[in-house]
Amino acid sequence: MKKQYTFEELLHKAASYCSISEHCASEVEQKLRVWEVEEADRKKIIAQLTADDFINEKRFAKAFVRDKFRLSKWGKIKITMALREKGIEKDIINNALNTIDEGEYDEMLASLLKSKVKTLKYEFEYEKQGKLFRFAQSRGFENQVIERVLRYI
Repeated sequence: MKKQYTFEELLHKAASYCSISEHCASEVEQKLRVWEVEEADRKKIIAQLTADDFINEKRFAKAFVRDKFRLSKWGKIKITMALREKGIEKDIINNALNTIDEGEYDEMLASLLKSKVKTLKYEFEYEKQGKLFRFAQSRGFENQVIERVLRYI
């Protein structure tokens, strides 16, 4: 038989989940659904965690952008799509994306493309450029940034 938790225990459990790493409201909502928490209680728990600053969408978005850019080497388009999927507001996403240094952004793409070119098989220069362009797009980089970086590598 499954253990029944009180509201206070669920609130503490959710706060503990949030204190381990940054989470947005939709992730906490999902976790509460897995724990089979009633909708009314889910709303109360999320409101309380937000009031107590366990859930902070701005802080979450900045941490998410930093991690996906530096660790996963994602471009702004892919990061934006992932944050939208999590229900983060457009303004918060844009502010978080503005924390990425443009020079660092270009350098990241250049190093990605330089390592990718070593693994490519191609006969013609335009074929190589096309493959690199598609690869960069799949990582979520913008077309104008890809074009600018491809000129210099």
